[in-house]
Amino acid sequence: MNHAGMIDLVPVALRREWAALGYYPDQTVFQRFALQARQQPEQPAVLTPTGVIRYGELLQRALQLAAGLRANGIVAGDVVAYQLPNHWHSCAIDLAAAALGAVVAPFPPGRGRLDIASLLRRCDARAVVVAPHGGEDDLCELVESLRPGLLSLRLLLVDGPSRAGWQTLAQLFESPPLADDALPVVDPDGPVRLLVSSGTEAEPKLVAYSHNALLGGRGRFLQRLQADGNEFRALYLVPLGSSFGSTATFGVLSWLGGSLALLPAFDTPAAIRAIEQLRPSHILGVPTMLQRMAADPLLARVDKSSLVALVSGGSVIDPTSIQRCREAFGCHFISLYGSADGVNCHNTLADAPDVVLRSVGRPNPGICDIRIVDDAGQVLPPGVTGEIVARGPLSPMQYVNAPELDAQYRDAEGWVYTGDLGYLDAEGYLVINGRKKDVIIRGGSNISTVQIESLATSYRDVVGAACVPVPDADLGQRVCLTLAMREGSPRPALADVCAYLRESGLELNKLPEYLRFVRQFPLTPAGKIDKARLTREVAFAGNGRPQTARAA
Repeated sequence: MNHAGMIDLVPVALRREWAALGYYPDQTVFQRFALQARQQPEQPAVLTPTGVIRYGELLQRALQLAAGLRANGIVAGDVVAYQLPNHWHSCAIDLAAAALGAVVAPFPPGRGRLDIASLLRRCDARAVVVAPHGGEDDLCELVESLRPGLLSLRLLLVDGPSRAGWQTLAQLFESPPLADDALPVVDPDGPVRLLVSSGTEAEPKLVAYSHNALLGGRGRFLQRLQADGNEFRALYLVPLGSSFGSTATFGVLSWLGGSLALLPAFDTPAAIRAIEQLRPSHILGVPTMLQRMAADPLLARVDKSSLVALVSGGSVIDPTSIQRCREAFGCHFISLYGSADGVNCHNTLADAPDVVLRSVGRPNPGICDIRIVDDAGQVLPPGVTGEIVARGPLSPMQYVNAPELDAQYRDAEGWVYTGDLGYLDAEGYLVINGRKKDVIIRGGSNISTVQIESLATSYRDVVGAACVPVPDADLGQRVCLTLAMREGSPRPALADVCAYLRESGLELNKLPEYLRFVRQFPLTPAGKIDKARLTREVAFAGNGRPQTARAA
């Protein structure tokens, strides 16, 4: 156990078996990156619309930052937390901490005071790096106000102008770089990054990953998406601090030797222009981002010939949106089912179009094995829906300083219980049916929101859909359907939407009773639709029984 209290709860025999099978490189993420940088120092590592940093320079910067962190007391086992917009600085922090045997704990921009306090406290952060402002918040002031309750926090770094009580990241980048023989020996089975998982708990969860699990699990997953002989240049629309973004530094750079294309934050027109400017081979985003881009007329006017595939993760995407994206972007579509908790399944470039429309691909036990179990934990036969459980080389070490979560979600054999529902079909493809907790209970009947949303998105001019519950004194909950429409299109009436859903096969008792419209869905810091906010916004509607559409 180290300073942060992290141990590996996956059985030792399993880790050894995966290592013997060659799934683990038995190298640290910094060692892998340094090897790539010395082989291809002029290769672009990170590209933005305003510039590029190459592998050789990024290695130099990481070693300078490592020296600066060490001079400020950061040692192996310490946790360096940060909240930054997408930039090569995040990659340098990842690599510098890894070189010292420290652990990074990024969290995406948009996290509020309560979440930031919880994350910093739970991981015992020794250092924190923030941009001066996150939205309307002064992040430096926010951290200062939390500091009396964060006993482990010693080093405050701002990625911006200097201010009292803070050092600047620029100052640390001026340090003489650490020499190779000054670097500590780091265990590849030790922790290197903490992933944030919102889950359904009151506070966000932190999940610890080792060097081997990130490289041999998440890195090799990306390798399966690479077209033969092609450079892997990935445009990350999601925050690098999110779970989805965790593959950027250690997967694309350290493992593949590819390039990252980055924007500070997601913006639909900017993301579309970046396709032509930065020439990505892959675009990684959540469904809402890809839906917005596919619906924007600007997409048809840019050169998309560099694209190999879109990689959609974070939440389930419906078949209609997949088809729209394939037509609009003119490339492959890959649905990724994954989570910070240690789950991975995805389509491949070789999957037939109908397979991509109906499934998230076949599980790869060399990365992550998947089973479907009933409430007693018994494995179910093909075609039968149950809870998805996962285990494999990608598996994380444990939940950080949260033994109650380990007890709730993990068993002694290393399986993680996801809370997601799905089944494996006769050909071994995984079909997702939603979450056990993502249901609306109307009159004692469980209603899947995923089913309604998938059908609603296929209605004319609908870009995206989300269902949330409305409290009701009579039935407990009623269904509110929120729609984002194509720009300039008319808003349909509730009766027309319900008629379409009925024609599409939806049962009468599942029809929405409220209808709202948003120009754009609110998103969580990880880029998913913020259903908690939508639920709060419609809570008032339960004061009266709905008779007609309620639009907002």
